[in-house]
Amino acid sequence: MSIKYRLEGEVVGVFIGRDPISLITTRERSASVSFSGFDGNRQSGMTRLSDSRTTLYTQGAEIRNDRQVSIVSIEELSKIAEVMDVPEILPEWMGANLLFRNVPKLTELPPSTRLSFSQGAVLVVQKKNLPCIHPGRVIEAHYPRNGLYALFRKSGLHRRGVVACVEKPGVIAEADQVIVEVPEQVVYTLEREPSFRSVKQEKL
Repeated sequence: MSIKYRLEGEVVGVFIGRDPISLITTRERSASVSFSGFDGNRQSGMTRLSDSRTTLYTQGAEIRNDRQVSIVSIEELSKIAEVMDVPEILPEWMGANLLFRNVPKLTELPPSTRLSFSQGAVLVVQKKNLPCIHPGRVIEAHYPRNGLYALFRKSGLHRRGVVACVEKPGVIAEADQVIVEVPEQVVYTLEREPSFRSVKQEKL
């Protein structure tokens, strides 16, 4: 895989969601990482149940877990807080597992971006995390203001972070370095090639 950018960031927060119901995660000094995700985290597992994000499947069907780890950045959370006009937004309220610093445009990292940590663990970005009302509800609970929860969906767009899967187990801790390898990207389009009709006509 050709690498377009190689960035160096820092882990400034590690979080685990031990409550099977609550969105909120709890800060930890470090996390043990297996092929299932963060040990003890409610989102861990090789598979998960389909939900409103996976409309191709019947809700509740067992599918591969592409959301083992949720990652956000200090810079993007600060921007969301600014747009929402609140003092701060904590990563715990987002259900995040990792908080990064100095990774520009974290939410825009493309799928297959590799995240290598200084103690050996490696994650691979799967997709951007789309904002929903649930973190908005948590934010509104801390800053009571009518309609604040709904504002999060717009304010968090392209700033909500990414979800990732584990490629190599290890340990991730606060103050660890993370190397971000962004692959070359090609925008898929049919317009660059002859249409199927013209190709068929050329063969006749």
